[in-house]
Amino acid sequence: MVMFLDLDRFKIINDTLGHPMGDRLLKGVAQRLRSCLREGDTVARLGGDEFMVVLPAIAHAEDAARVGQRILDALSVPFNFEGHELHIGVSIGIALYPNDGKSAEALLKNADIAMYRAKEQGRNNYQFYTPALNDMAFERLTLENSLRRALERREFVVHYQPQVSLNTGQIVGMEALVRWRHPELGLVAPMKFIPVAEETGLIVPIGEWVLQMACAQNKAWQEAGFPPLRVTVNLSARFFRRKDLMETVARILKETGLDPDYLELELTEGTTMENAEATIRTLHELKEMGVHLSIDDFGTGYSSLSYLKRFPLATLKIDRLFVQDITTSSDGAVITLAIIAMAHSLGLKVIAEGVETEEQLAFLRAHRCDEMQGYLFSRPIPAEAFTQLLREGRRLTLKKPSE
Repeated sequence: MVMFLDLDRFKIINDTLGHPMGDRLLKGVAQRLRSCLREGDTVARLGGDEFMVVLPAIAHAEDAARVGQRILDALSVPFNFEGHELHIGVSIGIALYPNDGKSAEALLKNADIAMYRAKEQGRNNYQFYTPALNDMAFERLTLENSLRRALERREFVVHYQPQVSLNTGQIVGMEALVRWRHPELGLVAPMKFIPVAEETGLIVPIGEWVLQMACAQNKAWQEAGFPPLRVTVNLSARFFRRKDLMETVARILKETGLDPDYLELELTEGTTMENAEATIRTLHELKEMGVHLSIDDFGTGYSSLSYLKRFPLATLKIDRLFVQDITTSSDGAVITLAIIAMAHSLGLKVIAEGVETEEQLAFLRAHRCDEMQGYLFSRPIPAEAFTQLLREGRRLTLKKPSE
């Protein structure tokens, strides 16, 4: 049996803390991998953040799965080097002899294909090779090549999803979300192309383009006489870690003429914890610039409350996974209530995303959530359609508690 392993988020740690720290992390990973294996098994680093594991005399999927899970568990424990707590995940592809290949080359190639499937499935998991993955690998390569040309061909568009006050029902902001209009495939789902963009580094120029478009569009709405609103733009981990982040944001604000008070930059919980001390410094610099800051998907990661108190945030966004369960699961309700209470105790605003039903809306209003976004009010829409919403003065109908 052959396993192909690729470390998740290693490049961010390497770029942020430097190559010596990256090397120490790689050695630590190798030691933990060895601890998961038997005498006679082989682990080798192929280059960069990729490893290969060879396990003779394992031909059954159940045994391979146990080893895969053992590796995931071993690497889930944070590494501690020089006061830095480093979290690393791993995507694992598994190919079994002889069904998945009779030569070392074939097994390694198919394990590599399975590893990419693991990344597509959300990273930090293992996947077995199947013949159908060959077609998927070809499709991914085609997608990557098309993605590289999409920016210059102007195939990307920005859609905007309204953010609505749960006190007044009025639109108080919007989130800018990138969409890809492929000339042959039509509208490509973000979950299909964003992971590819992140792996290839294309997420950086795409992210800069989205920021530019969102700021320009928001300024255009203000100049058209609409009440000033704040636009939220997602920053990928790679974009956030770029050395010229401050200069890029300042330049775009200057070029578009948008007051920084009307821009909110949104980071995922995992991004903020990659190197928390460096994150704190960067966030404070952005806040001094006048930009607002928020954490997306809160509750799905591993934020430390002590760090959260030190982040100069304005907003926490409750992940849709919790919102969809608040009226059907006690766990979803309890987590949502805890996030709202904690955020308010820290002086933060709370937005719930993925609100789709009147029951969810009623629950969130009853428990003092500040804002919402979701299909109940509007899906993400093109700028022209959003302009129409503003022109109509559309608002969310809020029922009185007794109704």
